[in-house]
This record gives sequence, C-alpha cells and structure tokens, in this order.
Amino acid sequence: MKHSLIIALLLALTAPLSAQWQSAGNRIQTRWAQEVDPQNPLPEYPRPIMERPQWVNLNGLWDYAILPVGERPSDYQGKILVPFAVESSLSGVGRKVGDRNELWYHRTFSVPQQWKGQRIILHFGAIDWRSDIWVNEIKVGSHTGGYSPFEFDITDALVKGDNSIVIKVWDPSDKGYQPRGKQVGNPRSIWYTSVTGIWQTVWMEPVPEHNIRNVRITPDLDRKLFLVEAITSSCEKSLVEVQIIDNGRVVASGKSVAGQKAEIYVADPKLWSPDSPFLYDVTVSLLKNGKIVDAVRSYAAMRKFSYGKDENGICRMLLNNKPLFQFGPLDQGWWPDGLYTAPTDKALEFDIKTTKDLGFNMIRKHVKVEPARWYYHCDRLGMIVWQDMPSGDKSPRWNMTGYFTETELDRTPESESNYRREWREIMDYLYSYPCIGVWVPFNEGWGQFKTREIAGWTKTHDPSRLVNPASGGNHFTCGDILDLHHYPDPDMYLYDATRVTVLGEYGGIGWPVAGHLWEPDRNWGYIAFNSSEDMTSEYLKYAEQLLQMIQRGFSAAVYTQTTDVEIEVNGLMTYDRAIIKPDQAKVKEINTKICNSLK
Repeated sequence: MKHSLIIALLLALTAPLSAQWQSAGNRIQTRWAQEVDPQNPLPEYPRPIMERPQWVNLNGLWDYAILPVGERPSDYQGKILVPFAVESSLSGVGRKVGDRNELWYHRTFSVPQQWKGQRIILHFGAIDWRSDIWVNEIKVGSHTGGYSPFEFDITDALVKGDNSIVIKVWDPSDKGYQPRGKQVGNPRSIWYTSVTGIWQTVWMEPVPEHNIRNVRITPDLDRKLFLVEAITSSCEKSLVEVQIIDNGRVVASGKSVAGQKAEIYVADPKLWSPDSPFLYDVTVSLLKNGKIVDAVRSYAAMRKFSYGKDENGICRMLLNNKPLFQFGPLDQGWWPDGLYTAPTDKALEFDIKTTKDLGFNMIRKHVKVEPARWYYHCDRLGMIVWQDMPSGDKSPRWNMTGYFTETELDRTPESESNYRREWREIMDYLYSYPCIGVWVPFNEGWGQFKTREIAGWTKTHDPSRLVNPASGGNHFTCGDILDLHHYPDPDMYLYDATRVTVLGEYGGIGWPVAGHLWEPDRNWGYIAFNSSEDMTSEYLKYAEQLLQMIQRGFSAAVYTQTTDVEIEVNGLMTYDRAIIKPDQAKVKEINTKICNSLK
C-alpha cells in the first residue's frame, strides 16, 4: 500500500511536466519514439571512453525562444526537450530557425551537496553551430562547431541552491561556410532538414582540483604495446598509473610522469576484429605524493589498421597485418523523429547491430559525426568505421572520373581556419575509439581545398589510421586511398598501384514502401523498384559484379545506404526502421562472402 502511494505521488508530481511536452508534427516515427521519457531522455552515461562514477544528466525540458539576431528574451516561448534539435518532432517544437534568428535556451539546476569542494564541469555533447553560455548571468564560455563535445569549468559562477543556464545559438545552415553535412534550408533529394542547437546530451560532473582532462590510447600491435597519455589539468608534478584488465584480472600495468605516454607491454595480446571484438578494460589513475587524486575508467583494443601489397602486387587494406575486404553501408545517421539525434540508446545501437546482422563489417559514417555512445557500440559489436568530415562551404568543379584534374576550392582564410579547427577537434574527440579505421577529409569535391596539405596534416595528426583524401574525387596523388563512386552498379574505372583502390559509393537501389514514407508523394532514388524480391535481385546482381572486381583490385566498398532518409528512399531499411527491405538471409550470405573474399 505504501509503495502504491509513493508511485501515485510521483505520478502526480511529474504529470505537469509530461503535459508540457508532446511530439511535434505528423511525420512518421520510429518505434523508439514512444519510449522517450520527457523527464529523463537519453539517460545513459554519455562518454564511455572516459567514465567517472558521479555525474548529473541535464537533458529534459528546457525553456526556449526563437528571436531575431541581437534580441534577448524577456520571456520564453515554451518548452523544448533537450537534446533534440528544435526542428525535430521529438523536441516538441518542430520549428525552423534560419540565419536571421537565434535560438535561446534556459533551465535551472542544483549541484549535489556531496560535490562540495570539487570543481564542477559542464559538458555539451554537441551544439550546432555557434553557442554562448551563461551560468547565473556570468559568461562561462563560447564554442563554434556543430559536431564535437566541449566543456566549461563553471565552479566560480555557481551559487547555493538553484542555478541557471542560458544558451544562445546561431546557425546559418547552408548559407554559411561551416561544416554542416546534408543540412539545407530547403530539403530535397539527397538534402535534408536543418538541425539547430543542442542535439547531444548536456551533463555535469565533479572533478578534483588536479584532474585528468582526457585520455589518449594508441595500440601498437607490432610491439605489443598500449601507449596511454593522460592529459591533466595542471603542470604540477604527478604520476599516471595505467592498468590493463582482462575479465577483472590485471594483465599489464605501467606508469609515467604526467604529460608523458605510459608504455604498457601485453605479452600475449587478444586482438580486436569484426569477428572477435575484444576490448580490454583500462583504469587510469593520477597520483600526487603517492596518493590517488583522480581516476577514470576506459577501455582499449589491440588492433592495427594499415595497407600493403598482396602476392599479386595489389595494395590491400590490412587489419592486424592481414588483408581484410572492408564492406559496409553509407550511414547518414538521420532519424524521422529526432533528425540528428536517435530517440533512445537502443535505437542508436539498432542500426549498428542490424548492419552487422546483414553481414557487413564496416560503416562509412557519411558527412556527420555521432555521439560517443555510437562509437562505443561499434567498438563493442565489432564494426570498423570510416569517419567523414562533415562537408561545408562550396564545391569546385567536380570530376569523379578523371585523374590529375586537381580542381580545388579557394576558401576564405576564415573558412579554412574554421575547417582545420573543427576537423582537428573531431579527430581528437574520436582518437581513442578502436573502431575508427579511416579518416575522410573530403567527399565528392565539396569544400575540397589544399588536398595534399590537408591529407598530409590529417596523417601527421593521427598516423594510426588510413587517410582517404577525397572520396569520389577530385582525385589527387596523396593519402592512402583512391576512392571511386559509381551509381547504381559497381565499376572500377580508375586504379592506383601505389595506394589502396576502393569503391567509396555505389548502389542506391530505391523502393518506396507505402506507409513508411517521409513524404508519400515525393520520393527519390538512384534506381527504383516496387518489391522486396526485385530489390534483392538487383542487390545480389551488383554484389556478384563487385566480387569479380575485388580480384582486379578493389579492396573495400560502400553500399548506399543504411536507411531511407526523408524523401531519399534507397535505404536497406525504411526511414522508421520498421522494415528491412531486401531478403535479409540472401543479403547476409553474399555480404559475408564479400567480406571474406581476401582471407
């Protein structure tokens, strides 16, 4: 009886909050949209690669206002469900912002009493695009960039009791030069709805005065080493201790002075691969005067991405020094209900798991960067990732079939500086995730500039991955990969004997499935069919053609695409993830054959 009274009281207290939010619009949704809790959306720990036990999730209902640039809100216009972008249905708003307006957020929060005496860090998974943040009317920082996490130490701005956060966001979408991927003000064909504002988890955590700010883990398979660097908050003398753990047992450990890389030898390392995605647990501790002052939990994988020539002199992609044909879908990462943001963590995992179940071993994350938990699921499930830089600015003349055309964009100094800063932040953010195998700075010429320099800089910044300098052209003799695009069927019209040659995009087999469409009367695909049988037959035909080209020199391929997106209906799944369109068993059989073709 007492338990029932407590539940009734909680329902009475939370009902007013739930009544302030409902999904906006009448578009299709995924089944996970019904699982979104407006009081606690996306409750999972947002940064699995560096975990502390204490944290507070600030997702939920915030106040919002959309006002002309330069105006400040005297009052707010309603509630928005963070972390869903204001244009999405799950935000509860479903409104466009545009470059002439700014989006304002407000909420109050309190700091747990047990955090007293520690520094309080406010984290943002991602805000698109330029944001300014105030805590208790004190400016605590600004950030420009729509895809990387950032944080502020807000300790000195806090007061006892209730505290307030105010955030101002401006995003010019396709009217600006900034990286934005497929976002446009007027969605059509392969271009999708704009995303503005907070679209990943907002959270805070306590840390000691002297703390670990970041951990960079580099596996060195050839020397059986993990190189672990802990970036700390100060230059004070301290030690870093690292433990490598296998199923609860410490199998290796090492120490270094803070600022140096600890070198940890593992005598008989277990390797990570799509077939066996083994992950070591890792603890990193910061010691001062012999005492632990901060500690974080992480994980790592022993694996190596490289390339080399096979017995026929063909350059092949290698995983752990062995040839592996990497094959996977072009994954846009869009959702009909959350746009850039999956409605739940189960939904986020579902796309990866389904891709794995279809027999693929790789995903090309196309001109978008995902929340940290997406990469964690790829690490855990065994999925190699090619990570695109989100495209931006304008396009020079695009030549996908020629070689030595060397056509590039002449960016403004401001645009170039912004590109470099955002790309560096993205690479640093994702550095320690084992699944990342390839960096892709440019796609189909869009925003492409100083290609040789950018490819070289990318490789220097992270020598542990391959660099695909220009997916689909314009083609330069730089980086590790020559990447061809051809729709709808596969074709190898160029070849590079000194680099890896891959088919970076092909396919696009469309089938608009009634009842599962973003716009029933307006759909687009590279080639159209009207049944699962016909779509499956065409997919298998292309796959057999691809198999023949592997022997001639292709070392990887990317099929377009994981799901339908808005009016683009060439997905392996419908946009709402309700239907896998082709025959799953037949697709898995041929995909597995392709992935195993070089073993």
